[in-house]
Amino acid sequence: MEAKQTRKKYYSDDQEKLARYAKALSHPVRVFVMDFLANNLDKCCYSGDMAEELPIARSTLSEHLKELKKAGLIQGEINPPYIKYCINPENWDEAKILLNKFFKR
Repeated sequence: MEAKQTRKKYYSDDQEKLARYAKALSHPVRVFVMDFLANNLDKCCYSGDMAEELPIARSTLSEHLKELKKAGLIQGEINPPYIKYCINPENWDEAKILLNKFFKR
């Protein structure tokens, strides 16, 4: 039986997290969504609220919301047939810290 080789890890956990957050923020619609939600931190917002503010199809907005959720920057609360979205405060704070550290170099 062959011994399992372990791959050398080249990137730190923080570098991988920063890349994930940066990728999620790499589109103007996603930046808009995060800004919209950050300005409404006291409440969650329905995707329809954001769709009224953007000149894109709801299905396109849905794909962008999926990317932000996959990165952990937002979370959704399902109330059929609607989904409320809010910022995931723990990950949002972490993203801000990592981005600030990165740009201070």
